[in-house]
Amino acid sequence: MKYCSNCGDPVELRIPEGDDRQRFVCAGCATIHYQNPRLIVGSLPVCGERVLLCRRAIEPRKHFWTLPAGFMENGETTLAGAQRETWEEAQARLVEGSASLYRVFDLPHINQVYLFYRGELADGAYGVGPESLEVALFEERDIPWGELAFPVVMETLHEFFEDRRRGEFPVRASGLDPERLERWRRQLRVPFR
Repeated sequence: MKYCSNCGDPVELRIPEGDDRQRFVCAGCATIHYQNPRLIVGSLPVCGERVLLCRRAIEPRKHFWTLPAGFMENGETTLAGAQRETWEEAQARLVEGSASLYRVFDLPHINQVYLFYRGELADGAYGVGPESLEVALFEERDIPWGELAFPVVMETLHEFFEDRRRGEFPVRASGLDPERLERWRRQLRVPFR
């Protein structure tokens, strides 16, 4: 950030009085510009034994598979955002009342928080949205593991299939397991953040 969005004067990075960390502070009007983590909301749509994945049509990780997800918008709940992203990316809806919070990832190193809702795919219907090249249902054995876009997607899918075998779907909240992340980096030779 270089200029204040309030008055247009230059900003400087400093610790404001009464705070404990650096913030962008306007040299002219003294407005403190807080920068907060971005919320990414998405879904894990399930249809029988299969899960719905989208092949990305946009960067980052264009051409790789992912769960439908994206940035939460102002004025919506996390569930509404997940449902909107599911429609935008996969032209799919979740059965009313079937969606429940399933996975939360805290990724402070990239200032993001991911929330995935697990739910039943309504009528088994889906299509290709503007941010997807392809959308498909996959059984566990057919998941393109080497072509998944993000570590949070890999972790969510691994946990989902393990939970399904146990018949329990607890809500999990954590960061990414550093050892598992490093194995994926080496195996896939991709620069995950």
